[in-house]
Amino acid sequence: MKIHTNWDDLKIFLAVARGGTLGAAAKLLGQSQPTMGRRIRALEQSLGHELFHRTDDGFLLTYEGEAVLRNVEKMEDEALAVARKLSGQQQLEGLLRVSTTEWFGAHLLAPVLAGFSAANPGLQIELVTETRLVSLARREADLVFRFRQFEEPDVIQRKAMHVAFGVYGSSAYLKKAGPPGDGHGHSLITMDTAYGELADVPWLKARLPRARVALRANSRDVQAQLCRSGAGLAVLPRCLGDQLRGLKLADLGQPPPGRDVWAGYHKDLKRSPRLRTLLAATLEALARHE
Repeated sequence: MKIHTNWDDLKIFLAVARGGTLGAAAKLLGQSQPTMGRRIRALEQSLGHELFHRTDDGFLLTYEGEAVLRNVEKMEDEALAVARKLSGQQQLEGLLRVSTTEWFGAHLLAPVLAGFSAANPGLQIELVTETRLVSLARREADLVFRFRQFEEPDVIQRKAMHVAFGVYGSSAYLKKAGPPGDGHGHSLITMDTAYGELADVPWLKARLPRARVALRANSRDVQAQLCRSGAGLAVLPRCLGDQLRGLKLADLGQPPPGRDVWAGYHKDLKRSPRLRTLLAATLEALARHE
């Protein structure tokens, strides 16, 4: 059977696979949604396989679509390499989606990605901050920074950095409440119950058994602002707490347990120049914060 495809159709396939919807893909490529929908259907007919599951939430790759994606990405990398050689340029091009938690993305990754983007104007970087564990296999992200090791198959991972934590209070709060002692008369700001298993939560309660839990939040940034407003003591990453004016470290005799950050990506992207270059630059920058 003869299969007729062209690179433009495959670029549309890539955009839909990465964007998850026709709208996102159309915005990326500057084409209309109906046109892209027709081109995807024509590509599927040409190949003799459905490449996407159509759902209410968007387009999800089928098993056959995953196989096609891996090969098309290799073609994309080769095409970009040829273009760079012909033009004599070594610029990186394409789209990379990076996922991590809110505070880590805002305070550590954002400055790194901003500088990297300025040096590589042909590369688009999409930074998504969320608390859920995204799937690398389903291409929900290309590169993920996570506070736990990856257990998914086919994921290449490495330790990105170690994050130290400290106990903070506002200057006014610490002056009013006095030394922490056993916690008597103190208020605590902790993670919400969904994240109560994080090591710093039981550690803080054990160090200050007579303190009351006044506020809970699932965001370190929100905890930091509550702490800064004088609501109580909070365990915060040092790279966040140290830079906020008005916060002071509280001495509890020992620091809270730190956490390791892991960077992971799917093995099918190990040959991607843009991912390798971005990862190397990010790891180098993060090492300076340890």
